[in-house]
Amino acid sequence: MLPTGTVTFLFSDIEGSTERWETHGEAMKAAVGRHEKLVRQAISRYDGYIFKMLGDSFCSAFATASNALNAAVEAQRALGTEDFSAVDGLRVRMGLHTGSADERDADYFGPAVNRVARLMSVGHGAQVLLSDATHALVKNEPPPDTIFTDLGSHRLKDLAQPEHVWQLTLNGHKSDFQPLKSLDALPNNLPIQVTSFRGRERDLEDLKLHIVEHRLITLVGAGGVGKTRLAVQLGAEVLDRFPDGVWISDLAPIADSELVSSVVAKALGVSQAQVRLTDESITQSLKGRQLLLVLDNCEHVLETAAALADAIHCHCPDARILATSRQALGVRGEKVVRLDSLAVPDKLANIHPTAALEFGAVALFADRALLVDQSFRLGGDNALIVSDICRRLDGIPLAIELAAARVNVMSVPNLAQRLDERFKLLTGGSRTALPRQKTLRALFDWSYDLLTPEERVLFNRISIFAGSFTDDAAAFVCADDGAEPADVLDLIASLADKSLMVVDTSGNQERYRVQESTRQYALGKLAASGEHERLARRYADYFCSFARQPERGFGAIPLSEWLARLEPELENLRATMDWALVKGQDVALGASLVVALEMFWWHGGVEAEGLRWIELALRKIDEAQQPGVAAQLRQGLALLMSRVLYS
Repeated sequence: MLPTGTVTFLFSDIEGSTERWETHGEAMKAAVGRHEKLVRQAISRYDGYIFKMLGDSFCSAFATASNALNAAVEAQRALGTEDFSAVDGLRVRMGLHTGSADERDADYFGPAVNRVARLMSVGHGAQVLLSDATHALVKNEPPPDTIFTDLGSHRLKDLAQPEHVWQLTLNGHKSDFQPLKSLDALPNNLPIQVTSFRGRERDLEDLKLHIVEHRLITLVGAGGVGKTRLAVQLGAEVLDRFPDGVWISDLAPIADSELVSSVVAKALGVSQAQVRLTDESITQSLKGRQLLLVLDNCEHVLETAAALADAIHCHCPDARILATSRQALGVRGEKVVRLDSLAVPDKLANIHPTAALEFGAVALFADRALLVDQSFRLGGDNALIVSDICRRLDGIPLAIELAAARVNVMSVPNLAQRLDERFKLLTGGSRTALPRQKTLRALFDWSYDLLTPEERVLFNRISIFAGSFTDDAAAFVCADDGAEPADVLDLIASLADKSLMVVDTSGNQERYRVQESTRQYALGKLAASGEHERLARRYADYFCSFARQPERGFGAIPLSEWLARLEPELENLRATMDWALVKGQDVALGASLVVALEMFWWHGGVEAEGLRWIELALRKIDEAQQPGVAAQLRQGLALLMSRVLYS
């Protein structure tokens, strides 16, 4: 049966299997087959459950630590009696760790699974490693002819607190190994992380591939999206590829761009007591060194950081650079990797907790909520609400972490209900975090302060768009005497470069959108500027005119093409009707827009919504002043009612 609750995991794999496959193809096939049979027999004998196999790696779970350890001992003894000389020996490393894990669809997830994988990865072929938790459960009754050796504390690649590692040695088997391949044994200055790495596993694997192919990568994304966490985790994952280490230089605390070289030099251990300039000392020192340099938080010192990265890239062929920024460095040979928000469920109706946890945003919320409330569980009673919270927070990791931190004082339904007050609610981040990471408002303040005055004006104005929009719409609504339409297009491109807008190029025309949390912040700025009403009027005029244009083309082009012109603007059209009719700002314009959408209500599959808008317009309009529009509304009402009744 599948073990649940507190589980002991046994992971194993063959050391150096890739090289053996390349040099001993046929013989390796037979050897791996024999290895698999022996390991399976040992796991099965002690009631272990194999929940995953990755190549020649086994991932198994046991109800008790003693059974897991006995299975490891039996497997190693059986493998030790086999003749694997045809493949130059076959050495299997193993790791054991005990902890609680989430079981879903006959698979396991959570920090305990990640930790046992990290523990095994620092070992060597034929070595059996135990975490302190597992050792505590088996130390008083070790298997016959075995001893435990204390290997001390070691930092694993999960960057969490160090793990106290124990080695199990079998009588007659190899007992002396090279030092563990932990973070302590390799040169680096990677910081310990107090929370687990969740939601970015696929991004991490993609970034590993990029770092092999490119020497200069810039990880670009909006504030709070998790660029630093991903960069640090990548450094830990690839540390053994760089003999001269992985070094992170955090540029966030500095305000003077002239200090960039000094901060980087200190992180790299480069002497600054020389006549030459510091950046020259850095490039001279890095020549011939195989290392990864992480330049973290470059956006506010962009030009200086870009110049230094370019110099290293050009003169130090063995060094690789990973920069994080809200804007690309813009230098030669740079590979820009854009980091989007975490995945969130699109369809929220009746989502199962197991399905919800497949989305990075939900998995992060559940993980962080458990840290502050040990009783928290994602289940049928809250999975839909948590998914909705993550969606409304646009999958922004920082926002999700701030929200999850509230579950110790607020129920999940109440948290969702108050989310419209997000800039008041989402406060109280870590006291040791950078100021901009303590509240959601501070995060946006940081990005806003880095904009030029012209960019700030446009950023405020584009918040008027409730949905995605085209550059033509932005030019009409946002341009004025001080900003020509061409200027608006350039500024849109600049805001997109700074990760404040999302660009969709999948259709025939580029569309832009502002994430909801970002938009709420910008709307506050627009209201404070005194421009909101003027922009709302231009916005309404544009979309009322837009709606009339497709209406005149109805029947002249295929229905699918006609609908494709209107459907992307539906959120903007709704917002216009809400402004005009619900808020009563221009009933005549709103009624005219409802009439213009008559065929869309019919053919777009939104008859019920069309009826609602038509009935609202009829209640609001002054028929004496607008008899023609009122007549058209009644005609549209009759048409839709007949369709609904017929259906």
